Amino acid sequence: MKVLIIKRATLVLILCLLVAVTAFGLNYNGLNLGSVYFNTKIKKTPIYNVKTDENKIAISFDAAWGADKTREIMALCNQYNVKATFFLVGFWVEEYPEMVKEIYNNGFEIGLHSNTHPDFTKLTKSEMRLELESNIKLIQNITGNEPKLFRPPYGYYNNTLIDLCNEMGISCIQWSVDSLDWKGLSASQIAGRVTKAKAGDIILCHNNADNIIAGLKMVLEYFKNNSIQLVPVGELIYYNNFEINNFGTQIKK
Repeated sequence: MKVLIIKRATLVLILCLLVAVTAFGLNYNGLNLGSVYFNTKIKKTPIYNVKTDENKIAISFDAAWGADKTREIMALCNQYNVKATFFLVGFWVEEYPEMVKEIYNNGFEIGLHSNTHPDFTKLTKSEMRLELESNIKLIQNITGNEPKLFRPPYGYYNNTLIDLCNEMGISCIQWSVDSLDWKGLSASQIAGRVTKAKAGDIILCHNNADNIIAGLKMVLEYFKNNSIQLVPVGELIYYNNFEINNFGTQIKK
């Protein structure tokens, strides 16, 4: 009986270790060990942040509703010699084509944010492709440039979306620092969240949040005083010879 108890305890320990391996994404040669053992499907991830030795952080603004603060955001960024990435929804592009031109002509990076802002996990692959291709066409018709970055609405994604982005040569981008500016946070609250960012992080903001202008000024001043460079997402991520771990960190091979 004693031997049986030891065997059961050992089995429980092994199972606990395997669960931990799966949950925490331990890898061997790029494979999730728990997923291999249990023969489960490995979940693919977008880029949440980047492992880098450079003191760089990417700042981005999602644009889906409203545009009255966009010029102020660009002016403020230009004042601090900072360029950001604007992820634009298709219906926003249709409503504000002149603003799209201004963003592009001012040297800011433009990324995709879908055409109609749907939950991509509820779409078929062909519906996903239509969303992306329509978004690309609208932006390309105005700027002459084809965006190669995409942020899924609500941050919702699945393996089908990641595979499609890879097929289309598009980098799927999330974020590692959320300003939560859309919740109506005060300028100091926004700045308090964003200034916690460290090298390789990607910051999420919105172009029409209530207190984004005052909050952004505090953010830009802080990073300037701390000699931290704010760059567009496209200048932070890698395009060749990289891997993305289970936590969404992009790592140069």
